[in-house]
This record gives sequence, C-alpha cells and structure tokens, in this order.
Amino acid sequence: MKHSIQILGTGCPKCQKLTNVVKDVVDQNQIDATIDKVEDIAEIMKFDVMMTPALVIDGDVVAKGRIPSKTELTTWLQN
Repeated sequence: MKHSIQILGTGCPKCQKLTNVVKDVVDQNQIDATIDKVEDIAEIMKFDVMMTPALVIDGDVVAKGRIPSKTELTTWLQN
C-alpha cells in the first residue's frame, strides 16, 4: 500500500528536520510513499493543527509540534 505523507509547517528549521527524518525512514525501509510539504497556513489550519511541525500519514495527524523518532515513524509506516 502506498502511503500519503504530508509535512505541515512553514519551512522553519524543525519542519526541515522533520522532512529529512521522514525521507530517511522512507528510504531506509524502502517504504512506498509520497511526501508532500504543506506550507500554506490556511491548508495547515484545515488539519486543526496549531503547532508545527506536524505530520499527517494517510489523512491522520500523527504528530504535532514535535519531531517523532525514526522508530515511531517506522512503526506508523509499517502498520
């Protein structure tokens, strides 16, 4: 199953770090996924997210205001 991953954030350093961590996990585990960055505030608000960065996997917000560990990401993407 191909995962849809969205990284919500305005391009801050934490948002960039989250993007890099997600790409690393996807590459290292050969996970089939599309990764999109959402930087528009109006779009971010549609997810009811007040703190960035935030991570959305397959339509579900799984993390807000923090960078999840690679272990957490791997678990979420392999289930």
